[in-house]
Amino acid sequence: MATEESASVMDDYEMLISTTDVELLKRAWRNEKAAPEILQFESSLVQRIKEQIELAEQNEEIFEANNIEPLTVSLYQMDLDRTQFLLRSYLRVRLQKIEKYLFYVLKTDEYLNRLSKQEQMFARRCTDDLGSHLDETVLAKLPDNYRSILKQSITSEEDDMVPAPRLDTFVICKAKQYLSGLDFEPEYSMEITEMERDLLTFVCYKFVKKPLENGKIDLV
Repeated sequence: MATEESASVMDDYEMLISTTDVELLKRAWRNEKAAPEILQFESSLVQRIKEQIELAEQNEEIFEANNIEPLTVSLYQMDLDRTQFLLRSYLRVRLQKIEKYLFYVLKTDEYLNRLSKQEQMFARRCTDDLGSHLDETVLAKLPDNYRSILKQSITSEEDDMVPAPRLDTFVICKAKQYLSGLDFEPEYSMEITEMERDLLTFVCYKFVKKPLENGKIDLV
């Protein structure tokens, strides 16, 4: 009986730890880093993290002013540094994806709506700067039919010079709960029918895109 109670307490503790903002940010960073496409910006989470960082910096100044034990201040600083590192890493990964798929993101409403306002401004500024640079250094010297940034020539029906995220990339993921065929897109029902909780799975990203967006799996 005592063993069962201890196990229950540990489960509750692990659940509590896993839902702290820092852990949620770590999860968002891992998912963003592993996914071949840019994911939805975690605006509420990022805002909370920024507020917590600001509060922690204020507390650190208070600790130092009140001569709190140096070891305590050092541990507090380490925790603050870890949070700042995670936030910077999360934002950096997103900017790298925006740069890589710049034109595709801007022309696709689904992806554009996943960006924060600051990221949208960054993407548009990059597009303008890159377009001006290419016009001045390369495109102006080419025949009129080949001066498009998006197409190989004016005869191209699609934007065939715009790289798109490869959703057929394989990823490693882990389900937070048991997933049945209903949790996946119907068009992939023959490829994937279920996924066990906490079992690492090597699978094509587009098969698990829906449960990832619904928060039912994490990428590793």
